[in-house]
Amino acid sequence: MLRIASAAVLMFALVGTAIAAPKTYELTGDNTKITFVGTKKEGKHEGGFKSLKGTFAVDGNATTAKISVEIETDSMWTDNPMLTAHLKSADFFEVKQFPKAKFVSTKITKEDKIYFVTGDLTLHGVTKPVTFVGDIVIDDDGVALNSDFKIDRNDWGITFGKGKIDDSVALRISVSVKAKK
Repeated sequence: MLRIASAAVLMFALVGTAIAAPKTYELTGDNTKITFVGTKKEGKHEGGFKSLKGTFAVDGNATTAKISVEIETDSMWTDNPMLTAHLKSADFFEVKQFPKAKFVSTKITKEDKIYFVTGDLTLHGVTKPVTFVGDIVIDDDGVALNSDFKIDRNDWGITFGKGKIDDSVALRISVSVKAKK
């Protein structure tokens, strides 16, 4: 009887492991949007990045997910072509010296229905930890993450226009990856 019970427990554990096998979703510029809004006294400018690649690995539980994204900084766009060129210059992103920005999650926690995503953001050659609130949905259809948060550009050594351009930059992340059927 003990052998049958042990076999049943082992079989359940193996089946449970198979059910919870992690899935890795590919992140691209088509299914992942990273946009920003920079502000100043005279108004604001919107922009974002067209080209990125990464992964969103999850086993069904968002708190154990692993997110990694690499952004091509030269794929930046804004609502003003002259501004785009200036943002790519040494005054801001220095895309020739720093062609990639990167985010790698280090932990995801949940309080009530709110997720907190923490990770390392490398921008302009500087890596700093960031935490943002995100809506995360994981189901049979795929994964989705949406977040709006702000960073201080000075933390990454982007200081041009201090006093004329606001230090706080609003970021919006939208991930919607469909499961392959």
